[in-house]
Amino acid sequence: MGRWIAVFLVCTICGTQPVHAGAWMREGGTRFSSVVFTANQYRDTGNTAYLEFGVRDDLTFGADIGNFTSRGGMKSGFALFFLRKPLGANAGAHRWAYEVGIGTAWRGAEFSPQLKTSLLWGRGISWRSMSGWIGTDAAVIWDLGTADHVTKFDATLGLNLSDSATGMLQLYLTHLDGRMFTKLAPSVVIKTRRGKARYQIGFESPLESVGDTSLKLGLWREF
Repeated sequence: MGRWIAVFLVCTICGTQPVHAGAWMREGGTRFSSVVFTANQYRDTGNTAYLEFGVRDDLTFGADIGNFTSRGGMKSGFALFFLRKPLGANAGAHRWAYEVGIGTAWRGAEFSPQLKTSLLWGRGISWRSMSGWIGTDAAVIWDLGTADHVTKFDATLGLNLSDSATGMLQLYLTHLDGRMFTKLAPSVVIKTRRGKARYQIGFESPLESVGDTSLKLGLWREF
């Protein structure tokens, strides 16, 4: 693959992938935002800002922006703007949706346009007295300058442990240049008393290099 392999690696493997509504649509007129920061013992750092806006009950607009600094000082990142639409009736136990996004990735002073297409699935679940959800996101990210691409599959399992705490386990699979990269990300999300903001604390661990495990801190807000 071309010179953008490093950007793909940073943005799809070392990035701070946000938790969002998945196949569920954002209700018309409502918004969701999150800011996430990660860092590991080698001083690789990353931060992302994520926003969803419900244009209508069947149309969600979003933005996903990330910046990363490697232990050697190299800066890279991405900015993506996307639309999500439901597939079929936006109701029932199983939810399906698709996303189309366009943006750019960068490494140092070099930029490359990107196109992302995603198929999303989700459903609510219950276990004992707890409610929760499971969701998947299968995506292809295309480099419009070179026709190189990355294939991704993300899965999220969430359980509402109490009225104020939610536990999550996320799995990220990325296929790039004939290689598979895997990351496991457990976290807990705590709701504030007013219920408008939630705090996330967890870890992101690449299974091929557990020593690069990062601490993850996030702030979510719905309004």
